[in-house]
Amino acid sequence: MPTDTSEKALETILVDALTTRGWVPGDPHDYEREYAVDLAQLTAFLEATQPKLVEALDLRAASPTRHKFLSRLQGEITKRGVVHVLRHGVAHGAHHVDLFYGTPTPGNAKAAALHTLNHFSVTRQLRYSRSETALALDVGLFVNGLPVATMELKNSLTKQTVADAVEQYRRDRDPRELLFAMGRCVAHFAVDDAEVRFCTELKGKASWFLPFDRGWQEGAGNPPNPNGLKTAYFWEEILTPASLTDILENYAQVVEEEHPKTKKKKRRQIFPRYHQLDVVRKLLVDARERGAGQRYLIQHSAGSGKSNSIAWLAHQLVGLEQAGQAVFDSVVVVTDRRILDKQIRDTIRQFAQVGATVGHATHSGELRQFLESGKKIIITTVQKFPFILDEIEGMGKGRTFAILIDEAHSSQSGRSAAAMNEALAGSDDANDQELEPEDLINSVLECRMKARKMLGNASYFAFTATPKNKTLETFGRAAPAGEKVPHLPFHLYSMKQAIQEGFIQDVLRAYTPVESYYRLVKTVDADPEFDTKKAQKKLRAYVEGHEHAIRLKAEIMVDHFHEQVLAIQKVGGQARAMIVTGSVARALDYFHAVKAYLEQRKSPYKAIVAFSGEPEYKGIKVTEASLNGFASNDIPDKIQEEPYRFLICADKFQTGYDEPLLHTMYVDKPLSGIKAVQTLSRLNRAHPQKHDVFVLDFQNSTEVIRQSFDAYYRATLLSDETDPNRLHDLKSDLDSAQVYSPGQVENLVELYLAGADRDRLDPILDVCVATYNDLDEDAQVAFKGGAKTFVRTYSFLAALVPYTTAAWEQLSIFLTFLIPKLPAPKEEDLAQGILDSIDMESYRVEKQTVTKIQLTDADAELDPVPVMAGGATPDPELERLSNIVKIFNDQFGNIAWTDADRLHKLITEEIPDLVARDAAYQNALKNSDRQNARIEHDRALMRVLIGLMRDNTELFKQYSDNGSFQRWMQDTVFDLTYREGQQPGR
Repeated sequence: MPTDTSEKALETILVDALTTRGWVPGDPHDYEREYAVDLAQLTAFLEATQPKLVEALDLRAASPTRHKFLSRLQGEITKRGVVHVLRHGVAHGAHHVDLFYGTPTPGNAKAAALHTLNHFSVTRQLRYSRSETALALDVGLFVNGLPVATMELKNSLTKQTVADAVEQYRRDRDPRELLFAMGRCVAHFAVDDAEVRFCTELKGKASWFLPFDRGWQEGAGNPPNPNGLKTAYFWEEILTPASLTDILENYAQVVEEEHPKTKKKKRRQIFPRYHQLDVVRKLLVDARERGAGQRYLIQHSAGSGKSNSIAWLAHQLVGLEQAGQAVFDSVVVVTDRRILDKQIRDTIRQFAQVGATVGHATHSGELRQFLESGKKIIITTVQKFPFILDEIEGMGKGRTFAILIDEAHSSQSGRSAAAMNEALAGSDDANDQELEPEDLINSVLECRMKARKMLGNASYFAFTATPKNKTLETFGRAAPAGEKVPHLPFHLYSMKQAIQEGFIQDVLRAYTPVESYYRLVKTVDADPEFDTKKAQKKLRAYVEGHEHAIRLKAEIMVDHFHEQVLAIQKVGGQARAMIVTGSVARALDYFHAVKAYLEQRKSPYKAIVAFSGEPEYKGIKVTEASLNGFASNDIPDKIQEEPYRFLICADKFQTGYDEPLLHTMYVDKPLSGIKAVQTLSRLNRAHPQKHDVFVLDFQNSTEVIRQSFDAYYRATLLSDETDPNRLHDLKSDLDSAQVYSPGQVENLVELYLAGADRDRLDPILDVCVATYNDLDEDAQVAFKGGAKTFVRTYSFLAALVPYTTAAWEQLSIFLTFLIPKLPAPKEEDLAQGILDSIDMESYRVEKQTVTKIQLTDADAELDPVPVMAGGATPDPELERLSNIVKIFNDQFGNIAWTDADRLHKLITEEIPDLVARDAAYQNALKNSDRQNARIEHDRALMRVLIGLMRDNTELFKQYSDNGSFQRWMQDTVFDLTYREGQQPGR
């Protein structure tokens, strides 16, 4: 008989696998559609565990008593969700009905016996509908008669795939049916022989299915299975009674989110994706086996749900035991992003079974209180952590900690992590001991050096999408013998897999660079010399920050967003844009330019500006609140609301900002490396109606962006370890400069550790500064760069090396005090004054071809932490001003006019004069506002150009064909004529 390749055969394979792993077959006739329960399985469970209730509730007969109980059960599931009902049971009249017995604690024989009486049943061809009685699901999964999951199965051999199963749910499964109501099941699965997807809430065509695959070659899909189908892991590992019990107890949840302004509450069903479930389970197993004192690096792509992974891990680490003892006394969650801090805090509170175990430490007093009162989970931000270290010192003695670090970058690898280690170590204060000064110094040095190492009483769990070399070396696990790299992440969910699975958007799929073209003119008769490189940098900054350039680029952004994003209803008409700028001043320029142009277009939309501090703008101090009209903390909420569509940023919101409505990014800031990845990745968050994203970049090249993303597309690996011996070389170089003597170093460190007043330290440092000032410029650059490198590298290596060197520690302390007192090397600005000698004659921008940047499908390697000191200042390259301007214009392009001098006079003198004489324009100047005058001006300009067309065909062609030139010329002539037209007597 030939092999059965039908969908029914796949259903048989799945059900047979489940029934050999603790499930029992269910009968579709036992399903009560009115209440969405398998009454036979529910009754059997209650008879085995609570037999008196079966009689009291009259479950064996169709009576009013049974109806009341089933109605009560249905109502509680509708109100609280099936997970809550399984965990907590149902109160009904005088009775409490337990509906599930969870994982027993070790040694509790009664709980263990009850746990074995749970009924896990699988029902084929489940007829679920109350109205369309012939409709049937392929598979329904029940726990003690309550439905927890449904499945639609497809078989690729019959040319149907998981995508067809998804469409069947969207098209044929009415979400109004009781079985498909919110919270009734934890998930609905679409399954074929190659892939698995799931949805937590059916919404018809809007149902959002996410992948539940293991991944293959760090991309989407599942690896070949030598023992069966690719998706066999789903029923052989995930759906076993033990695994499903774990998911129901620790992962699946209905969470309630409240809008901060409207206070409206929204319920959402949470179910883990495969990589989230996998990483948490593997971390828990490893931590239980190895105990405290370990390091874990989790490289999970941006937008992959790290907040939930951290929350699931945190509340399960609290209850983790080894031989009957808690592995960790407290779990500290550290995040360097205020927005995510609140997100993680709220998420953990909803997942944690006991809310009182979670505390958010905003200051040192709260942290002390939480530790003393036995708070198990403490959440804080890295910004606050340094201020509370003194308060917690000594509290950690004899206790174990799990430290969960979100977005573990270098700030967590250096001195802040060292300070955290020292505080949590709870070591004795050596100053209290009666020791000779030399013994005291050695004792404290030894204590400090030991404290800086990764402590034996703390485990570090570092989550990041973009690990740096320091992060890999600090938190990565040692690679197995034979690997070409020394450190690997403990767990990987790559950007490649997240993009291929459609969980995040590919922000490079429609990347569009914009070339800027300028023409500068020399405005002085003399031809002085300037440093070429510095002059070029100043000229580019001048042009890009020029009022006309900002206005032109702002108009391009606004026009593009209205015509290419809003007009075609991107993200269901809800799309937002981010404008990324390089400075606060540039952000403010853009804010006012965008605001003015939106008003000119009569657009209903507005912009928000985000920056730090209180800068001066045109002589007036401004803040986010004064410009936006609402508090800074409201920006993330306001951008989701009408009429706000543009978020203009200076550094803020470029890392850690999670806004799925962001569709378009306009970049006017140099980006490369990790900054490029983090910034552009703000667009990648998924949304059910978001099918693409767009980047328009005014500053960066396609190649720079490609290289930046390549490092994080698959696994990020470290090419080699940092060599501690290089610290010897660095110290030798610094010593040879003779800025300090060994005696000065020892003297200052001795005074510092003994708690001497500041005025006893400065004399030593000031002598060294005087010596430094006598060095030539190159020697100053080399020494100061080397000193910074030594302190940075030692702070990092001190946490890793298995031995201690007192001389390194002493020099590190000394240099930490000396570096801030060293003046910057004196350097003559050989480009000073160049901006006073030039003017901008023309400016245009040209959009390049939309590019899909193809990333390298290979693991990227990062070089180890650099420990080479900075070199000498390069010699200036002097060049004449005329040549600098020519080189600049040649490099960045210009419009090739045949008679530029005559044309300059025509545009700046003759044409404005002719436009100013136009009768209709003159009337508008006298009787209308600026906006209407501008409309009439543009008409007058066109009439003038038509009149000049015979003798100036090149000019008319540029005006007609080049939109950027047309806008520039309209602005220029209008500015000249409007000012003149407003003069008294005109």
